[in-house]
Amino acid sequence: MEHSQERHISETLKEKNIVLKGADPITTHGFTQVPNFLLRSASLSPGAKLAVAMLLSYAWQNDYCFPGQKRLAVDIGVTDRSVRTYLKELQDAGIPEVERRGLGKTNFYTIFLKHRDRG
Repeated sequence: MEHSQERHISETLKEKNIVLKGADPITTHGFTQVPNFLLRSASLSPGAKLAVAMLLSYAWQNDYCFPGQKRLAVDIGVTDRSVRTYLKELQDAGIPEVERRGLGKTNFYTIFLKHRDRG
């Protein structure tokens, strides 16, 4: 069985018509991976998709996160109320489990990256 020759990433990027300017191998501020099933979900609003992407950006290296709703709102560019709406939508879809930690403290989010039976 023949193995195909590995190509440099720049060749792959050219083939797919993607240009990344100013990006170093890891990028200055990191990056976030979002599972395609979330991006393509017809049942989630664009705001909820952005909210889960932001939660993942906080959690990707630690497997957990606990940002405040104000921080989420600033980072997403929406109001606190919109964040609460998006988080409720995501909770109804079973994506994050939210543990309330008490008055004045941030919530603790566990994000499920596959379908789970909440039954």
